[in-house]
Amino acid sequence: MIRFENSVPEYAPDALLAVAVLVGVWLLVTVVRYVWADRGTRVSMRQAVRVRWGWARLARMAGLTVTDKTPSLLAQITAQKDGPTPAPRVLTPRIKVTPDRFGVIVRARTLPQVGVEEYQKSARFLADAWQCTRVSVLPDGPGKVVIRGVRSDPLTTPTTHRPSGLPPVDLTRWELGIDEYAAKVCVSLANVPGVTVAGVPGAGKTSGVNKFVCDFAPSPSVQIVTADGKVSRASEGDYADLVKRMFAFCGDDLDEANALFKRLVELRKRRSATIRDVLGVKNLWHVGPSPQWPLTVLIIDEAHTYLREYKGSDATTKRLAALTAENARLVEDLVKKGRSVGILVILISQKTTGDAIPTFIRDVCPIGLSFAQKTVEAAVAALGDDIRNWPDASPVTLQDPAYVGVAVMAMQGRPGYTRIRTPYVSDADAARVAEATSHLTADPDLCLDALLASTGRTTAPPPSHTK
Repeated sequence: MIRFENSVPEYAPDALLAVAVLVGVWLLVTVVRYVWADRGTRVSMRQAVRVRWGWARLARMAGLTVTDKTPSLLAQITAQKDGPTPAPRVLTPRIKVTPDRFGVIVRARTLPQVGVEEYQKSARFLADAWQCTRVSVLPDGPGKVVIRGVRSDPLTTPTTHRPSGLPPVDLTRWELGIDEYAAKVCVSLANVPGVTVAGVPGAGKTSGVNKFVCDFAPSPSVQIVTADGKVSRASEGDYADLVKRMFAFCGDDLDEANALFKRLVELRKRRSATIRDVLGVKNLWHVGPSPQWPLTVLIIDEAHTYLREYKGSDATTKRLAALTAENARLVEDLVKKGRSVGILVILISQKTTGDAIPTFIRDVCPIGLSFAQKTVEAAVAALGDDIRNWPDASPVTLQDPAYVGVAVMAMQGRPGYTRIRTPYVSDADAARVAEATSHLTADPDLCLDALLASTGRTTAPPPSHTK
């Protein structure tokens, strides 16, 4: 008689117990994550389960599988010499699904004859199958793609931003918001001389700039100055809560603005004359801003107030025309020559047409954002003539109240234009950040004086003259 007592290993009960414990822990973690998640993420978690379970069948229907007629090594070993040929294998890409508030992120492998283009052609089918508003497919490294499916439209879902109050890790990185696929949108400020922001009143221009100020205010390596053409005093308007973190401010008075722009041009000249001797480089961005040599950001809101042309023959009009003409020349100096010494100009206007912001200033600014616009001409002025070829992304389509806070811009490395949902920063949070960081406010001129004194120099050298 054959005995089977020892056919089951002695460690089998312990192994089964360990497996049961691991499964139990996994289920517990999943349940806890589900309970603590917000409503949108819960829906996405259920959606992720459906995506995983239905992927093998869906991939076949969408043409994202490959039939491999070559038997596997195991099939070749086990096949009988005179037996039938092993059946072809159907290869299905492996996927990893991650849910979030807006939908799912699916990372997949490519296969021979199933590359990025094949996934992109199937994007509309995947969107219907996964019940998504839209699906995008982008390369994710060699042999990989990332498929982004959004169930709810991020552009029409208002978002808020609560500033952390901590200094940014990277002063060259400006986080604008999220795009129509809920992916973060960032632009680099390194070697950027100017930014233009356009849009009709109430579209979200100032709110977007407020986020910029709140995010960079905790850094002593950033100093901010503002000219706001909408108000007469610092205690009025959108920047009243932030003025404590600004080393200078002026309202709609053209004389005050002219004096401010002259002051900044003088700073630019002093920096240009000393940067090589003091920092050892010709371009600040080779070493980065510091508290001694801070990135100086000039915000000009309602820029047309200071730059538009006045036409008339009376004495008052002639004086105003002379002031705005000189203002334009001064701002042009800052935009064209301030990049390498750490001066950034942000120009905000309802329309960035040539009569509001002179083209010799506007066209030098490499970053342009446009919130909602009423006319195609205004959109072209803000974003360039190519926006005519992308009517679905035009800011003219953003006039619905649901799109307040949504901007359009051209992104490097992406075809066409990107629509961005910028988050709202409350007045209370803005005031909190400005109050907490007010002690960091410093005049860049005084910073330069201190830096020159520390190097044994008290003044900038006179400009050299080439014979």
